[in-house]
Amino acid sequence: MQIEHIWIALAAILLVIELWAIGRIVKSEGKIDNKCVWIVVIVFVPLIGLVLWALMGPKHDAHRPM
Repeated sequence: MQIEHIWIALAAILLVIELWAIGRIVKSEGKIDNKCVWIVVIVFVPLIGLVLWALMGPKHDAHRPM
């Protein structure tokens, strides 16, 4: 496999993950301003934006009773 094919595959995977993250952001509960900021960050700074969103964005309540 040529190196160009690897970069194309990695870019396609990154795009799919970005679209998934944007979908999660849109469906999430939160202020519209915060959602817009996260979407802009993910679109314009893809890799760093995804990492930041994964660390700081989604709020999971691990102590929520079932």
